[in-house]
Amino acid sequence: MRHHLTVKNLFTDIDRMIEGLSSDSSLVHSSRKTLEQAISSGEAVYGVNTGFGKLANKRISNEHLGDLQRNLLVSHAVGVGDPMPREITRIMLALKIQALGLGYSGVSARAFSRLLLFAQKGWTPVVPSRGSVGASGDLAPLAHMSLPLIGLGYFWGDDGKHIPAMEVLQANGLEPIELQAKDGLSLINGTQFMAAYGAYVVHRATKLVRTADTLAAMSLEALQGSSRPYDERVHSVRPHKGQQDVAANLRALLVDSEILESHRGCGKVQDPYCLRCVPQVHGASRDALSHILNTIEIELNSVTDNPLVFDDGDVISGGNFHGQPLALAMDYAAIALAELASISERRTYLLLEGHDGLPRLLMAETGLNSGFMIPQYTAAALVSENKVLCHPASVDSIPTSLGQEDHVSMGSISAVKLLQVLQNVEHVFAIELLTAAQALDYRLPLKPGLGVHAAHQHIRSQIPHREKDYLFQDDLKPSIEIIQSAQLQSVVEKTGCHLA
Repeated sequence: MRHHLTVKNLFTDIDRMIEGLSSDSSLVHSSRKTLEQAISSGEAVYGVNTGFGKLANKRISNEHLGDLQRNLLVSHAVGVGDPMPREITRIMLALKIQALGLGYSGVSARAFSRLLLFAQKGWTPVVPSRGSVGASGDLAPLAHMSLPLIGLGYFWGDDGKHIPAMEVLQANGLEPIELQAKDGLSLINGTQFMAAYGAYVVHRATKLVRTADTLAAMSLEALQGSSRPYDERVHSVRPHKGQQDVAANLRALLVDSEILESHRGCGKVQDPYCLRCVPQVHGASRDALSHILNTIEIELNSVTDNPLVFDDGDVISGGNFHGQPLALAMDYAAIALAELASISERRTYLLLEGHDGLPRLLMAETGLNSGFMIPQYTAAALVSENKVLCHPASVDSIPTSLGQEDHVSMGSISAVKLLQVLQNVEHVFAIELLTAAQALDYRLPLKPGLGVHAAHQHIRSQIPHREKDYLFQDDLKPSIEIIQSAQLQSVVEKTGCHLA
């Protein structure tokens, strides 16, 4: 049974796939049989009875085929740096199982079933986050992920500590397996490291864009901005889907706003771009993320091994391990997310300036109190850091394997920095959340639109209004939890305001 993985239902799909796969997969057995027939024919099969990379012209005798695969794992497990986040490593493990289970790799049934057992038991390997160049497969990360098969490496413990894999195996009555021909190569060839990061970030980002729209509506209300730029007619003559969706969200969030009604005839002609151009900016990021999501979903359900084993008996060396599609997409994703933070920080800055009756720095008595001055510094720092992180990794290439692998994607670097961009964006949003909620307090007793009012009330149920300086970290923690868990979308939609 083939399992289709999606970004939207990423974790549910992975759980179903792991539960539904059998260690006795017919596709795995069939592919293995085809590979063994190719080996028995005496023909040279890359990475099966030959060396790797520049050493592909060296033939390996049949009695050493298993040794070749073990050597491959231990020689390639040279990753460095902080471990991958455990949750992303779990995705990587599942993606490798998914790819092997499609039946084009020729992996042995024993290696496949043991890897599947790891996922079923929730045993997640510890994998360093640096060391892949994003082509010829994510070799170093996947080698580390696979070490526990042969009794090496580490698993994550429930307490976050690293437990030697051999201890876990022995505690469960298991012995390390002996790798067979091509097992090691099938395990480490592939884009699962990159794809796991990309899927994880885009899964979170597709929820984050709705939070971005809610925060923008909150800031607009607090600043007594105009909703006229969100008129449906404006966006019908420039019909980018993301732009139209954001404008529709803003109109829905602002329904029945007493604040908007109170200044309808104020004579203000135009708001700054960070309010007026929210549909255009947020919408462009949404459209970019839609393209990126499509690229990632193709990758989640693809075979990126080398060589590939086909039903007709052909074993073909190709280049599906090359990470260029993901590298470009994740660089683009970083830019799209960074722009959401950039315009958010501008709204935060505007909220502090004291426009239209708001106290400067959002506290009544400043001087003695610095008010919300320094949270904006933090937002500015994160936005500036994102500008550095958005330099595309995919424009670089350094030849490896003595020039055999002469163009690499560096998609692994795109992946790691994309996660950092996402985390920075979430914290910038958390700061806008605090400042917009504080500013809305000064508009009472006038109520904002139904959606904004629900969001504001939810925030105030967890974070109080402040009129004296305090340890901002006390509020940043619940604020970032609200952002990361997409709570605002949930409370807004309970009012009947369904966000696109």
